[in-house]
Amino acid sequence: MSEPVLADSDVALDPSPSLWKRLAAEVAGTALLVGGVLGGALFFGGGLYVVLGVAFAVLAGAYAFGHISGGHFNPAVTVGAAVAGRFAWKDVLPYIVAQIVGGVIASSIFFGLLADGPSGALESVTGSGFASNGFGDHSPNGFGLWAVLGVELVATFLFLIVILGVTDRRAPTGFAPLTIGLALGVLHIIAIPVSNASLNPARSIATAVYGGAWPWEQIWVFIVAPLVGAILAGVLYKPLFGERIARAAAIAEA
Repeated sequence: MSEPVLADSDVALDPSPSLWKRLAAEVAGTALLVGGVLGGALFFGGGLYVVLGVAFAVLAGAYAFGHISGGHFNPAVTVGAAVAGRFAWKDVLPYIVAQIVGGVIASSIFFGLLADGPSGALESVTGSGFASNGFGDHSPNGFGLWAVLGVELVATFLFLIVILGVTDRRAPTGFAPLTIGLALGVLHIIAIPVSNASLNPARSIATAVYGGAWPWEQIWVFIVAPLVGAILAGVLYKPLFGERIARAAAIAEA
């Protein structure tokens, strides 16, 4: 999520990293992100630990890999950036595949750790869904389908607006990873009690792999809602902010 990648009107990435290097960076960054979620959820009981885990993981990943791949680590970010004209459409599908692979690598590592963990630990976390996202009986506080759809769509929309804003070429430089990490942490505080906080289809797929049957029955929500929120942000960013800011600047200069 570095500025050169998502800068306004830039469609292609820096040509120096090859596609394979960029995909490797997306695999590593998404694994780090999902690892932050699972570490907080499975080892520390969730809540604030997940918020800190995901915020610091995105912050570290963006600084480490942003200059290589743009630091998306999330199919919704990739699609939203492409809709906004900040990312090449030809690279969208490879990025999404890399992000899903990275997420599953992380969840597989945790599965392996718990398989050799305390007696009953693996059975406990897989029986409870392996930190998967859900609605109804599988929402942390019993929120229904429409509430979960709403929070996931709105939270992802706001997340993409933050990303597009902080990586706008008019924004102060050097603060994008910090701002994005803080925003994701705040949005997780809001969404965890409702949906267990996805905002990221790759994260939801990664946990569903080891979560049993019900996460797969409900996973469509955590693919559709984040993607719709991201697409709306990509469509609306310029009309809401870009053109109005430019017009205000022109008036001020006159």
